[in-house]
Amino acid sequence: MPLALYALTAGAFGIGVTEFVIMGLLIEVGNDLGVSISAAGMLISGYALGVVVGAPLMTTLTFGWPRKTTLVALMLIFTFGNLACALAPGYWPLMVARVLTAFAHGTFFGVGSVVATSLVAADKRASAIAIMFTGLTVANILGVPLGTWLGQTYGWRSTFWAVTLVGVLAMAVIALFVPRDTAERNGQGDWRSDLVVLGRPQVLLGLLTTVLSWIGVFAAFTYIAPMLTEIAGFPEAAVSPILLVFGAGLIAGNLIGGRLADRRLVPALLGSLLLLTVVLAGMTFAIHDRIAAVAFVALLGAAGFATVPPLQIWVLDKATGAGQALASSLNIAAFNLGNAAGAVLRGLIIDHGPGLGAIPLVAALAPLMSFGVALLGLRRARNATLTAPATSCP
Repeated sequence: MPLALYALTAGAFGIGVTEFVIMGLLIEVGNDLGVSISAAGMLISGYALGVVVGAPLMTTLTFGWPRKTTLVALMLIFTFGNLACALAPGYWPLMVARVLTAFAHGTFFGVGSVVATSLVAADKRASAIAIMFTGLTVANILGVPLGTWLGQTYGWRSTFWAVTLVGVLAMAVIALFVPRDTAERNGQGDWRSDLVVLGRPQVLLGLLTTVLSWIGVFAAFTYIAPMLTEIAGFPEAAVSPILLVFGAGLIAGNLIGGRLADRRLVPALLGSLLLLTVVLAGMTFAIHDRIAAVAFVALLGAAGFATVPPLQIWVLDKATGAGQALASSLNIAAFNLGNAAGAVLRGLIIDHGPGLGAIPLVAALAPLMSFGVALLGLRRARNATLTAPATSCP
């Protein structure tokens, strides 16, 4: 794999840290800024909203730019946003800075996915995307725990200063190693030509597949800690080591999902969605036994991220030509929309439903519906192929 691909991984690492590290610093942020923990938690939702809004907005604004220029500019926004977080004098300036930072997220992964696939042979595209997303998984294993420790030891602002430095370094390696694509996105046409992708049913079904599958992932992931302590009976000190197991599952599932998608995309897509459904359903029962609980935490990480490369490649393939970068960015926004919807689902389950222990079982319904949507998309694609007029040879 080319060095440029690992430069994209560095950017993904920084974005992953800044997205998730706030989860471990809610108490510190709340105490320092004089707000409740629930209000501090809205900084997570604000970021997710920024991704959903920023993905189409930034992709449209950077239409016609060389992709390398776009990636460097996005890392500049990311770096400035984290600097603003570190200097924020109060809660609302911090919220605005978080949303600003999130604007870089969707388009970076969207355009980065297009660049990653252009750097390798056709039969390595999903693996290339998986390697770029490895930066996100490593951020969860190493970056988030380190950033949490740094914020708890030296103050939460120190974490954002550190991530600002990561942004500077990522921007430098992208500028150094990602090749310039002068032949593409050179200003021909206008941004409205990208919007044609929104009229393609296959693309819309792909985005819906992504949203539904990740509703299940985030609904279960957010409450792993209380499920481990209140249901499995682990002490609080055991949660962090178990989350390392979850992180190892993320990396393994991501890379395996990419390899399988390169070989046979459709079986990899459908198989990963079914696996995620089975793991979530099985976790409902496994969480009552300590050994089984740890095993299923690892499986949740593996099954969740095994869906990422095939989902991203699926949308890219259905958006060939005009609008590919926009569709790719919207698919990243779809992951975060799944995050937000998962938050609503888990709140309903706990406040008005069967409670904490039922979260995995109810969450399993989301990837199961995602599997059905994917089957519908495949059927529509097959029917379109069968009814397409034959072309004659010259």
